[in-house]
Amino acid sequence: MNSLSPKERVKIPRQKMPEQEPESRRKNFEEVNLGLELELAKREAHRCLECANTKCVETCPVGVKVKDFVQLIVAGDILAAAAKMREDNVLPAITGRVCPQEDQCEGGCILGKKFKPLAIGYLERFVADYEAAVGKVGLPQKAPATGKKVAIVGSGPAGLTVAGDLIQRGHEVTVFEALHEIGGVLVYGIPQFRLPKEIVRREVDNLRALGVRFETNVVVGKTVTIDELFQEEGFHAVFVATGAGLPQFMTIPGEHLNGVYSANEFLTRVNLMRAYRFPEYDSPLYDCRGKNVAVIGGGNTAMDAIRTSLRLGAANGYLIYRRTEAEMPARIEEVKHAKEEGVQLMMLAAPVEFLDNGSGWLKGARCIRMQLGEPDDSGRRRPVPLPGSEFEIALDVAVIAVGTTANPLVQSTTPDLKTTRKGYIAVDEETMKTSKQGVFAGGDIVTGGATVILAMGAGRKAAGSIQQYLTTGVW
Repeated sequence: MNSLSPKERVKIPRQKMPEQEPESRRKNFEEVNLGLELELAKREAHRCLECANTKCVETCPVGVKVKDFVQLIVAGDILAAAAKMREDNVLPAITGRVCPQEDQCEGGCILGKKFKPLAIGYLERFVADYEAAVGKVGLPQKAPATGKKVAIVGSGPAGLTVAGDLIQRGHEVTVFEALHEIGGVLVYGIPQFRLPKEIVRREVDNLRALGVRFETNVVVGKTVTIDELFQEEGFHAVFVATGAGLPQFMTIPGEHLNGVYSANEFLTRVNLMRAYRFPEYDSPLYDCRGKNVAVIGGGNTAMDAIRTSLRLGAANGYLIYRRTEAEMPARIEEVKHAKEEGVQLMMLAAPVEFLDNGSGWLKGARCIRMQLGEPDDSGRRRPVPLPGSEFEIALDVAVIAVGTTANPLVQSTTPDLKTTRKGYIAVDEETMKTSKQGVFAGGDIVTGGATVILAMGAGRKAAGSIQQYLTTGVW
């Protein structure tokens, strides 16, 4: 129990996350945030007001019992804190690094009304890293075997969450991944400096230790269909978590030029295929060294791409966004880190054409200035082009990060699986059931591109529904 009075607690300042200096980190792919030491973590944990009405739990998509695990940090039982957190979150070392806590758990923290909110994300990361460092991971207990088999299509955050929840309930769980490494967007979409691959592998190994089976290089829809998983492989339920990995483009002239990438391709080549170590790894990427690089977009993916380009040696890294910085959907911390590292923000601008050097290679972009008009469906003010404001910028590499949509492979090979107008899998939002008996879906393949923790929240909801279906047989 916290021995400090509420007045004493609020006088403790929020602890700062140690991090690499900007000038150093923009030249390497090592993690930017370095994590809290034990004493810093305990000091931060003492700030918790231990509210009776835990808004921080309500605003967490997976319902982590924040007060409970923080009290255990205060008591000095870090391993118990980690075990408590894993009751609701099977990927704490990941969410502690990439969650938008400011919009979720920390957004609900009562401290935030007058002071800075409790650094829940920092504490989450701390306890997960602590248990790994001492080699005593607090794996949850498993129920007796049920004899039921569940197939999970996709090993991103939604799929891993369902795997973790259902393996604890005694079911046999197999995760099918199309790529050669487990983790989905966690390994191909998020850079090493924000989420090291060894952290993802560590969490996957924890699931393996619980009994989850993983099969890589299996493209469901080609290697095997959903119907075959039921009829030939003997699965009793299938959860589809294939994400939204199909990149969207701007449909402007010149997008076909060499040097123009989708953010998906750019980040996958660097993150998963180690293109930054070419020719040691056989996956070329157009050389950014000494070049002018622009990323178009304002979300976390755009931030990841432009910060990656600086680490690849870009002379100039421009982020071109059609609204203002205030409207950018990227995390506040990511924007701060990007600016510290030298990213140049070009707000209220958008490319209208990519320019050819005459040999099929990008040499620049023609852009137009924008102004903000009336709010659109997102609630943000709509960007409106300013006639006659065109200008050109010299570029060698351009990365399009304006969103993704659903890959249609599973849907196209499962004719009785209903989809939405935009091609996402249609589900009952309360149960995550699809139109096909025994098939559930969640994450970006249902919602479109969102955050890791929202995909995990969908996974938890789906796991509960799958459990009920496997137990009762009622659809």
